[in-house]
Amino acid sequence: MAIRKFKPTTPGQRNKAISAFDEITAKRPYKPLLEPLKSTGGRNNTGQMTVRYRGGGHKRMYRIIDFLRDKDNVNATVLTIEYDPNRSARIALVEYEDGVKKYIIAPAGLKVGQIIVSGSGISPDLGNCLPLAEIPVGTLIHNIELRPGQGAAMARSAGTFAQLAAREGNYAILRLPSGETRMVLTSCRAVVGTVGNGDHNLESHGKAGRRRWLGRRPHNRGVVMNPHDHPMGGGEGRASGGHPRSRKGMPAKGYKTRNPKASSNKFIIERRKKK
Repeated sequence: MAIRKFKPTTPGQRNKAISAFDEITAKRPYKPLLEPLKSTGGRNNTGQMTVRYRGGGHKRMYRIIDFLRDKDNVNATVLTIEYDPNRSARIALVEYEDGVKKYIIAPAGLKVGQIIVSGSGISPDLGNCLPLAEIPVGTLIHNIELRPGQGAAMARSAGTFAQLAAREGNYAILRLPSGETRMVLTSCRAVVGTVGNGDHNLESHGKAGRRRWLGRRPHNRGVVMNPHDHPMGGGEGRASGGHPRSRKGMPAKGYKTRNPKASSNKFIIERRKKK
C-alpha cells in the first residue's frame, strides 16, 4: 500500500500520485463473479439529463461482493488480492472448503493463503466475521451490519474502520468513522480488522483527463452562472453568490437535511463531528 509519485516530465505528471498496486496478485478477475455494469451518463429512461457532470468513463464489470458472509464455520482460503474499479478498497477472492469461490472486501494485512472463517463461536482474528456479541471490546472492525442478516452496510471504503466501544444489554456501542457513536444490535455481524488500501486518500489525479476516465465531466460552479441558471449566479463582477445553496434552492454548508423524526434517531448516542 504505497503511493507512487512521478517525475514532472509533463504538467499532468507533476502532481500525479497514484497507488503502487503492490498488494495486487491477479491481473484478471474471476469471470463467474462478474456482472455487466450499465452506465447512464446522467440520463433517465427518456434520455433527459437528470444528473449533471456525468458521462464517458472506462467500461467496467461489476464484481459480486459477499457482504453477508453467511457461509458459517467453513474455512476459506485467500486466493488473490485484486483491484476493483467500482470501489476504493481492494477485494480478495476466497475459496471455501467445498469449492465455492466468493469475493470479499480485503482487510489491511490480509495475505494470500491465509485462512478466514465466519460464524458464531470462532476466534476474533483478522478477516473473520462474527457477531458483535463475541468480539472483544475495543476491537477495530469493518463491514458492519445495521440489521441482522442485512449484510455489511457501514465502514466499507478504503482505510475505514469502527471501534467497538462497549456493550449494554442487547446493543453494542460503536464509534463510527464519521465520529458518530451509535447503538447496533449485538446479533449483527462485523469483520475484524480495518479495510485495506489506507493510502487511498493520498492519491492525486494530476490531470483532468484522469477524472474523465472515471466518468466525471467538467464541473462548473454556481457563482459563475447567470441568475436563471443557478440561485448563486449573477451580480456585478466576481460576486460571492450570497447564501450557499443548490441549483434547486436547497441551503447547503450547515443546513441539516436529516429527518428529525427518523426512526433510527434513538440509536444515535452522539452525532458525527462537524468539519
